[in-house]
Amino acid sequence: MAWLKRAGFGFVIVLILVFITLATWEPFMASPASAASDKAYRAEIIRDEFGVPHIYGKTDADVAFGVAVAHAEDDFFTLQDVVAMSRGRYGAIAGEDGAVLDYAYHLLDARGTASREFPTLPQETRDLFEAYAAGLNHYAAKHPEEVKLSSLFPVNGEDVAAGFALRQPFFFGLANVIGPLVAGEELRREFGPDIPGFPRPPLEVEPAYEDYPTAAQSNASAAVHPLPLPGSEDAGLLGSNAFAVAPAKSGGPTTLIANSHQPLRGGVAWYEFSVESEEGWHFTGANFPGSPFPFLGHNEHLGWTNTVNRPDMADVYKLEMDESGKRYKLDGEWRDLESKTVILPVRMGPVILPVFQTVHRSVHGPVIENDKGFFAIRYGGIGKLDQLDAYYRLNKATSFAEWEEQIARLAIPSTNFVYADEAGTIAYVYNAAIPNRPEDVEANWRGVLDGSRSDLIWEGTISYDRLPKIINPASGWVYNSNNEPFTAAGEGSDLDPADFSPVLGIERKQTNRSRRAYKLLSAADRLDREALKAIKYDTVYERASYVDTMLSALEGLQGAGLNPDEAKARDLLINWDLNSDGEGPADALAYLMVRDFMGTEYQNKTTYPDIAKALKAAVDHLNEHFGRIDPPMAELVRLRQGEVDLPLDGGSDTLRAATNWTVEEDGRLSLNHGDSFIQWVEWPAPGSEGQRVSSRSIQPFGQATTRPDSPHYTDQMQLYVDHELKPVRFWRDEVEANALRRYVVEAN
Repeated sequence: MAWLKRAGFGFVIVLILVFITLATWEPFMASPASAASDKAYRAEIIRDEFGVPHIYGKTDADVAFGVAVAHAEDDFFTLQDVVAMSRGRYGAIAGEDGAVLDYAYHLLDARGTASREFPTLPQETRDLFEAYAAGLNHYAAKHPEEVKLSSLFPVNGEDVAAGFALRQPFFFGLANVIGPLVAGEELRREFGPDIPGFPRPPLEVEPAYEDYPTAAQSNASAAVHPLPLPGSEDAGLLGSNAFAVAPAKSGGPTTLIANSHQPLRGGVAWYEFSVESEEGWHFTGANFPGSPFPFLGHNEHLGWTNTVNRPDMADVYKLEMDESGKRYKLDGEWRDLESKTVILPVRMGPVILPVFQTVHRSVHGPVIENDKGFFAIRYGGIGKLDQLDAYYRLNKATSFAEWEEQIARLAIPSTNFVYADEAGTIAYVYNAAIPNRPEDVEANWRGVLDGSRSDLIWEGTISYDRLPKIINPASGWVYNSNNEPFTAAGEGSDLDPADFSPVLGIERKQTNRSRRAYKLLSAADRLDREALKAIKYDTVYERASYVDTMLSALEGLQGAGLNPDEAKARDLLINWDLNSDGEGPADALAYLMVRDFMGTEYQNKTTYPDIAKALKAAVDHLNEHFGRIDPPMAELVRLRQGEVDLPLDGGSDTLRAATNWTVEEDGRLSLNHGDSFIQWVEWPAPGSEGQRVSSRSIQPFGQATTRPDSPHYTDQMQLYVDHELKPVRFWRDEVEANALRRYVVEAN
């Protein structure tokens, strides 16, 4: 029997070796980083009373170095996720859901795009990104105990650029193309004006409702997938409000209100900071993790904010393949399909499993194979990275002409821009790198195109002059709440949709927020601070669209065999005052139900939730956790971080946005998506003497969102709940007068 013992011992040794291999292979197989910058950088960081960092340096690159260090001090946890994503290694941290991002990284050729395009950017822009990477390396070297993944650092500017190449297409809804194609499902496309031969599908009410997840399911989902694809369902229901008001309408200052709706945590959550260099870069605002500059905010002269727009930016082509599945036909000739096998690291407990995946590419773009065949995707901004330079130039623009020159490049693939400046200029631009589709060919641009026709493979984007835009309207205001660009400035100032080709694929949708904003802005004689605050924090729903669908379906449940609590809940909802201010007896019920009806439209689904199932789920949830169907909404909807637990108002699509939540063990709904970074900017009326731009802002939690020991982990929460804003310390004298801490960071 000795040989059996020896065999058993040998088997154990093999198992140990296999375990060690699976636990350690990934860092050795990962693509090594290119050489990191070895330049010297020096930045001064002054943190104000709320911990917001103000970064100063001799050069812009010095400042970018300091931006990375300051952000890492507050949230190195999330920054590492972004770095892993930019190197195709996120699955080694987040498991299967992280591997989904890594698949997208390879499918979209994010690394190839960065390798080709980053060296072509202007030197000063590349210097900015190299300095930012050096700041990340500096922090990682000083704090090795915080590093999640072996060999993740050092990184360089190209690594940071690869993160942009991956994430930028998802802000205009590419996930709604890739996801269904991978699953072999029908596409969920945005619908604009009718195109002959391509009617809109009807929205139907069918059983499509899923019960609320348990706390364990909800929390587990958040834990394994903290970095969703922007624009995907996992990212929540992306939204935002933006307002600009001219002096004549405000009765005083030019006003810009940035009110973004993003996840409150993770890789597309806002981080606030200010920068100032001796090279003229002076800006305050916010970015997403992984960027050396703010994406929105203001400088001394001008500012802007963004909202997500949803033009038809992606075209899908079905390829005609030969029997081998390795060649596709184009204009009657066979071409080789580019294919390569990539390894996706997938963490499973203590080990990382290698998953082999083949990615394809044709002349059209990335190719996805499913049970229905091979489908190629081509989208606006494909293979481009010049947005890195454009955002940097926008930060340093000093006039509307300079700002518009950068926007007109269409380097930033999508998002609406709402603008204001010291001269009293206000503007709305429907910014989108819309594909330059030929108007003279017969094609169903919103369906699946014939991949064998090269005349359907467009090049480049349309020109800036073809985009909707409004500058200094007679109304004195512009806004956007993720609505179509044809309701932006009020009657008499709005654009005519007939002036824009349907081939552009401009969306024709409203949100509840846009209906309310348009109504309230149009009715106001003056849009001063008080009036604008009332609009911004409005909690009312209009009975239109999905709200009307939900209420009409409830009215149709008369005599539908409801139990007594369900019948009472139905009656409460039918008589709901449409206000999610937390004052009405139906507010909690409505809050539980509205989101999924709104999501049907926002995510381009074709079926609404089953109303009886939705009502039952809401009633059961409230009875189980509150013992009643009409608890105060403030008991249900909470803002929670650490030991702080506060009540909230608002709704999934009200101007005071409380969009999405996590179901906690006690049945409360902890907000995870909604009003995120808010910034309110005012420039004194032109001609005012001795005055300068000022602003106020707020974040839902605080500056250090993943540092429980920091005093800035929760210090903005009460202000946020109370609809209040804190001062932004834009000017150096104000920063120094309110400094909590000042220090210098250097890399030699």
